[in-house]
Amino acid sequence: MTNPPAREWHSGYTGRTGPVMEDFTERINRRTIPELKAAGSLKWTGYRDALGAWVAEMDFGVAEPIREALHEYTDSELFGYAPYALELELCRATDQYYSRNFGWSPGQDNVVPTGDVLSGLGAVIDFYTPSGSPVVLPTPAYMPFRDFPRTKGREVIEVPMIQDADGWHMDLAAIACALADNGGLVILCNPHNPVGKMYTRSELRALEGIVARKQATVFADEIHASITLAGRKHIPYASIGPVAAAHTVTATSASKTFNIPGLKCAQLLFSNPQHRQIWRERGFHISHGASNPGRIATIAAYDRGQQWCDQVVSYLEQSRQLLGELLADRVPAVSWNRPDGSYLAWLDVSALDLGRNPQKFMLENAGVALVDGAQCGAGFENFLRLNFAVPQPVLVQMIERIARAVATNSLRDR
Repeated sequence: MTNPPAREWHSGYTGRTGPVMEDFTERINRRTIPELKAAGSLKWTGYRDALGAWVAEMDFGVAEPIREALHEYTDSELFGYAPYALELELCRATDQYYSRNFGWSPGQDNVVPTGDVLSGLGAVIDFYTPSGSPVVLPTPAYMPFRDFPRTKGREVIEVPMIQDADGWHMDLAAIACALADNGGLVILCNPHNPVGKMYTRSELRALEGIVARKQATVFADEIHASITLAGRKHIPYASIGPVAAAHTVTATSASKTFNIPGLKCAQLLFSNPQHRQIWRERGFHISHGASNPGRIATIAAYDRGQQWCDQVVSYLEQSRQLLGELLADRVPAVSWNRPDGSYLAWLDVSALDLGRNPQKFMLENAGVALVDGAQCGAGFENFLRLNFAVPQPVLVQMIERIARAVATNSLRDR
């Protein structure tokens, strides 16, 4: 099948500065809290009276090429089963996107769709790991990663990360101890949700050696890979060499970068021919879960969404800086490591004395909905995950509310 040419960017695009970026910033900053609530997403309706900083999605709308593609989709009436040509286009677009952005091409024949990253994880556990082997999870972690493997009858071994002056690091010795000698699975989230860490090549190579010795498998969740801040570059784990490639299945999606999680389309990238062959034999029902609109939106995002992505990253870099300034000025007792990637901030609130449940405190006293650190791993009860992919005026309101609640609590305790 002949690949269609990518559409030209509209005139006036000047990169991360200039009129287009100014228009993007102004448009996002004009979005109001009533408008965000009226849009109806879970993030803004799950806690009716609170400001939404919990669910990992952005308040920036979607790229115009995605909107155009979805309008064309509804006109096409392609509401039946996905044709083979659509799957081939999705695989091509994913492979080319990885090649352009991360310098690694898995090959379009090694890309398969799936409904979401969790369904991909379930298939990897079922297809590529020994029955009963453990799932090793560096924590703090994306909340469902702690629970979902248990639905597959697997033990989840949490391995708390190490924090020092340079940030967060995997405890490699503990990961080695946790892995069974005959295999198992390590979930590698890169960039790491919730701490925002992007792993260096040397860190990935150190993990590679341990996994190889233990004859284990890596599920590399790279769903935040395109949201890299301050000039950092994402390194796909499977790209570091043939040893890592042989024991890895990579999961990705346009859902976080392009703000389309409800359209249900993720991708698995294979770097081991045997894994790919097993998928051909057993994986059809998993791939079948990806939706047609999700496939179409993803193709548009990967082929024609780079301008929008650049604007989003630039805006998030400004927001990260703003968040740091607000915390230092208004709630200096909160400590954090600025994330290298993603739009999530992992806040240590242990110095604030907020009681046994800081998330509940913030919800009830500040009117800000955050993620409870305890949901991300044992021992992280005094942490909160904050999503700063909100309009910057709303981010200011969030921190002001938190500061007032903390100040009132401090006076009450005297």
